[in-house]
Parts: sequence; structure tokens; C-alpha cells
Amino acid sequence: MEEKRSQETIPAALPEPLTPAAETPDEPLLRVNHTRTGVRAKPTSATSELDLKTPSLYFNRELSTLQFHIRVLEQALDMSHPLVNRLMFLLIFSANLDEFFEIRVAGIQRHIALHPDEVGSDGLRPTELLDEISRVVHEQVERQYRILNETLIPELARQNIFFLRRESWTAPQREWVREYFDEEIMPVISPIGLDPSHPFPRLVNKSLNFIVELEGQDAFGREGGLAILPVPRPLPRLIRLPAHLSRPGCDEFVFLSSIVHAHAEELFPGMKIIGCYQFRLTRNADFSVDTEEISDLASALKGELLARRYGDGVRLEVVNDCPAHLTDFLLNQFNLAPRDLYLVDGPVNLSRLMTLLGDFERHDLLYKPFIPGLPKVLNNRNESLFSLIAQGDILLHHPFQSFTPIESLLAEAANDPGVLAIKQTLYRTGADSAIVSALVEAARNGKEVTVVIELRARFDEADNLLLAARLQEAGAIVIYGVMAYKTHAKMLHIVRREKGGLRYYAHLGTGNYHSRTAKLYTDYSLLTANERLCEDVHLVFQQLSGMGKPRVIETLLHAPFVLHDRLVKMIEREARHAEKGKKAHLIIKCNSLTEPQLIRALYRASQAGVRCDLIIRGMCCLRPGVAGVSENIQVRSIVGRFLEHTRVFTFHNDGKPEVWASSADFMERNMFQRVETCFPILDKKLAQQVRKDLETYLVDNCQAWVLTTDGRYVKQVPAEDVPAISAQETLLYAYAAKA
Repeated sequence: MEEKRSQETIPAALPEPLTPAAETPDEPLLRVNHTRTGVRAKPTSATSELDLKTPSLYFNRELSTLQFHIRVLEQALDMSHPLVNRLMFLLIFSANLDEFFEIRVAGIQRHIALHPDEVGSDGLRPTELLDEISRVVHEQVERQYRILNETLIPELARQNIFFLRRESWTAPQREWVREYFDEEIMPVISPIGLDPSHPFPRLVNKSLNFIVELEGQDAFGREGGLAILPVPRPLPRLIRLPAHLSRPGCDEFVFLSSIVHAHAEELFPGMKIIGCYQFRLTRNADFSVDTEEISDLASALKGELLARRYGDGVRLEVVNDCPAHLTDFLLNQFNLAPRDLYLVDGPVNLSRLMTLLGDFERHDLLYKPFIPGLPKVLNNRNESLFSLIAQGDILLHHPFQSFTPIESLLAEAANDPGVLAIKQTLYRTGADSAIVSALVEAARNGKEVTVVIELRARFDEADNLLLAARLQEAGAIVIYGVMAYKTHAKMLHIVRREKGGLRYYAHLGTGNYHSRTAKLYTDYSLLTANERLCEDVHLVFQQLSGMGKPRVIETLLHAPFVLHDRLVKMIEREARHAEKGKKAHLIIKCNSLTEPQLIRALYRASQAGVRCDLIIRGMCCLRPGVAGVSENIQVRSIVGRFLEHTRVFTFHNDGKPEVWASSADFMERNMFQRVETCFPILDKKLAQQVRKDLETYLVDNCQAWVLTTDGRYVKQVPAEDVPAISAQETLLYAYAAKA
């Protein structure tokens, strides 16, 4: 039976909530966390002023992160998405959980070892948090496989797309699969029998493995027992059957795990297989380098990257028909608790199935492609980009508008005889990046090219090491930023000789210099020749490459120096306007809101009467709608076709509105542990464009989830007499090139 779309994903037991400013619906909805039972905000004075540090005013960040992942899973049931994209959302949920365990759960376990009784700002101890995470994830993983098996696979079958189980293979298919096993798998797979001379192998993080129970004697007279069968990672996890072996008009696939399972006996000749069960171990993939103990960051990272593959275990996934004595054996081998075991009804490594989209030609089951648009100033241009930027700032809203102008600007700069120097930050970029190619070409053409590459961009470390080597070989100056701070700012600075002297040009963005994600993530890009902004970008680069006291930077806000303080002051300024009876309104759109001082500033603004509209895609520790604290705050999350990634903030400022865009989220790490930039949109028309975009998100009633006082995310649904509004679809129509 297919699972019906429901607003409930976590029917978690909640503590008694604070008094909400308004009643919330009674029906079950998507829940977020939960402070410790009974913890409530307490008055601190006779005026009943609430202590804004009270744990019950904060949601737990890890449980809030899980809620975002669950909102992603919800998309698998959303009929407004094409069928194969719904499957992709389900697979993304798996990939998100992988990273959640590798980094966040691993961090909690490490925290337990050091500070087991420490209570977080939300009132939870780390052991309590792990128990709650385990409860939530077990429930959602079971639901995920139920959606896959009972909803998506049957719907795909109705579209002539089949994932064939072993028992359904035809005789010709069995023969083809046997040949595939003999030619592609058998030569690279190495079974390991367990005995004193063959200890349990060291398995790679997130690799597919089988535990095999054997009976009989082998060639050396050894009695059968247990064997481990690691499946090499380069092998594809999903194999398309040839067209002549598939039903007419059908796409038929088999899982690698099914092929290995079907032919396991060939790997143990003469032995009887009692059972063969797939499993997957997730390991701690986080690491840090001691900034005081290393002399070469690149060399230190190379060693850490190898260690990442074999960190401590944090999660064990096993197929659900595996006997208890074998799951207990595996838990013992990896030093894991029963709560770390996840029994699954299907392949244990769903995220690896994303290759399906790369091998898929059913465009009727995918999002309709679109051509990103361009601002009018860039349409049918014959002029140099430098000339166009010199005429006025240019703002791009990706992916609705093209990322190509940024790549084109660098390509033009690489070959422009007037360009003397280029400085660029790189955090995440593709291996075949046009940005990197242009920087290489510029260096080879004799430009002074300086690239600040962040080697510690999580899971991109290896790629960034290779890019650094490529740039150095071309003659670029490559630096790795500042040891104690990740360089997360998105900046490009170009020095060009023109009539009258040198002129600066800059690009500032909210997202990475990555052409692929620029087609999938929403971000803003600003191309500018504004003297104040460009001079500030120049000064930030000097701070990164040289040494010295902080410079006076007039227009940009940058972390870890002034960004946090200025954001707090801008929120407080809005509160002062409200206290004087003036209109006061702010909109904050970012990925995460966890930093306590910023949350308290928003609480105080709400108390003063400021209307606070927060568009927070992922984790949010702020509790909205609390009477006397946050009844003027609304929090919404947009989840849809594109990953919301823009960080942009607007302040009414007594009728003199300000619009800022940033590389930084409202998190401790962004404010205090990273190099970030926050830049004003100075052009009034462009600022109005950003405000209009944000207003579109605030009226979304199709892809928006609103966070309630008691920690539920309520899916917004248009009323019968209200038109359906999807912010992403509206912006796509407004900005993308018309067919």
C-alpha cells in the first residue's frame, strides 16, 4: 500500500511548551526538537521580564538539522515534483544522513568522552541528545525505505522503470549477470575468511560489504565460519541491463548488491553458504589539524585525509533479514551500541544510486530544463564586461540567472593586456572549473595571480589540494588563508590599467565559484567597480596574504572582526525605531540560525515590536511565537527544486532601507571562526530587486514550511480561494530566459 503524503514526520513527544502568542493547529505536523521536559522560561524580575538565555527558548541545533533532512525526504511524496526527481530527494536524504553521522554524531560522541554531563543551551545533555537522534533517525529511515518500496518503486514500474530483484531475473538476464560478475566483479573482489590469521578487516568508510556465514571445510581443512566480503568502491552500485534483455520500452536495472549476493557461492567454492547479508559502516570523517604543531598545512591535510577513511565507527546499517547473532558480532567489532544499528529493507547504500540520473533519458520524468537569464545590460553584449561593470553595478540571482558572466569576466581578464593582477578566493569549485582554467591562463599570460584556496573545505580537501598544485605549476601565488580561520568569503578582485590610472573591479557572492552548483543553488552575485567596495575587497585580500593589524574597512562587513557586532547593532537599530512608534521590519534569509547573541538580539527586537521575517532553510535554534519574547517573529523554510543558499538581510531603517548580502550564516563558526564578507547592495534599483525577491519567498504557499512555537514545521498549502505561489517557480519565470 502506498504511503499517503502526511504533514507528520516526527511525532515526537514534546515538553510542555511556552505560552504561544497564538494557537497553533491541532493536527500532527513536522516536529523539531525539544528542550528538556519541564524547562520553561522564568521571570527574572518583578516585571516578569523573561531571561533570554532560558533553555526552553532554544531548539537543539542537531535535532533542528535533522528536521531539514526530513523536509527533504518529504519531497519524495510531493506530487508537484517529477517522479525521478522525487526519487532523487529520497537519495539526497541518505547522503545528508551520511554527513550528519560522519560529522555531527561523531562530534557528539567525542563531546561525551570529554564532557559527558555538560548541558547545552537547549537544556539537553549529550547522552540525551544521542538517544533522541537515534529515535528520530530510526523512525525516519524505516519510513524512507517504506516510501521507496511502497510508493516510488511501484510508481517507477508504472512508468516502465524496473529495479529487478534476483528472483525476477529471466534466464537470459541471469546469464548476462553471470558474465558481468565473472568479467567485472570477480577479478577485483577479495573475500576474507575470519580466523586467527585473518582478523577482521579494516573496512573503508561507507563501503558496501557482506558478512557471510559458511559451513563445511575449505581447501586447507579449515572449518567454515564467518567471512567478510568487501565490495570495491569503484564498481557501480546500479547496473542497467542491455536493451535486448529488457522488456520493450522498459528501462531495467539490477543492484550490484544483488549480483554479488547471487554469486557469493562462487567466491567460496565447495562451501555451503548459510547466510549472506550486506552491511555498511559509517565512520567519523571529521578531523582537525593542530595549528601550532604543523609547518605545512597541505602536507598535514594529506595525512588526515587518509585517516578519515578509517575513523571510529558511528553507525552500522545492515539488511533487515540479518540474524541477531551476526548484527551483535558486527556491533562488537566496531565498538558500537545497539542504538547505532539501523536495519534497512533494501540496499544499504542508497546515496550511491544517484548515478541513475546520469544514466537516464526519460526527460518526461525530470524537471523541465531551462536557460538561465541575464540582466538586460548583459544581453546581446558586444562591449567588454569591464566597460559594462564600470557603468554600474550588476546583480545576478542564480540559478535563475546565469553564472557565465563571472566565468567570462575572468576569461576576459586573463587575456586583457590592461589587467595587471587578479586575486581570488576558492572554497568549493569543480575539478573542471572554468574559473580555475582562467586563473591558470592568466598566470601563464604573466598576470599577477593570487589565489586563496581553503584546503579545509569539508569533503573538498583532496580536490582543493590538486587545484592548488595546478595553479602553482602555472605560476600563480597560492596561499591557504589564515590557519585558525577558514576562508569562506567569496571574492574576486581585478586590477586593470585604464586611461587615468589603475581601476579596481570586484565580484562578491553568497555562493561558491562552482558552475555546477550555480545551476542548483540559489545565490546572489554582485559585479562592481564601486571604488569603496573594491578598495575594501583589496584590503581584505591584503589581510589574508600578509600580516598586520586589522585595517579600517569602510563599506564591507567582515568576519571575524566586525560582522557579528554590526549585525547585532543593525537589529538593535530596528528595535529603537520600533520603540519610537515607527515602522520597523527586518528580513533575514540564510541557511542556519544558531548564534545565541544574534538570536537574543532578534528576541529583543521582537519585544520592541519589530516585525521579523526569517527565511531559514536549515537549522534554526530560535523559538518563534513565544508570548512576550518572539510573537513578532515568523520563521519559514523553503524546500524545493533548488537548494536555497542565499544569505541576504534587509532592514527598513526608518524608511532608509538597507540590503546586505553575505557569505556568512548566522552561526558561531561564521561569525568567529571564518573569514567572511557581508556587502551592501548600494544601487537602489538592485536593492529593490532583492527586497522584491524576498517578498516572493514570504508569500510562498507551496514549498514553505512555517516553524511553530512548539517546534513543529507546518507545510503551507494554499486555501481554496488563494492562488498557489511557489517562490522558486515565480523567480524562475521572472528571471530565466524565455523559450
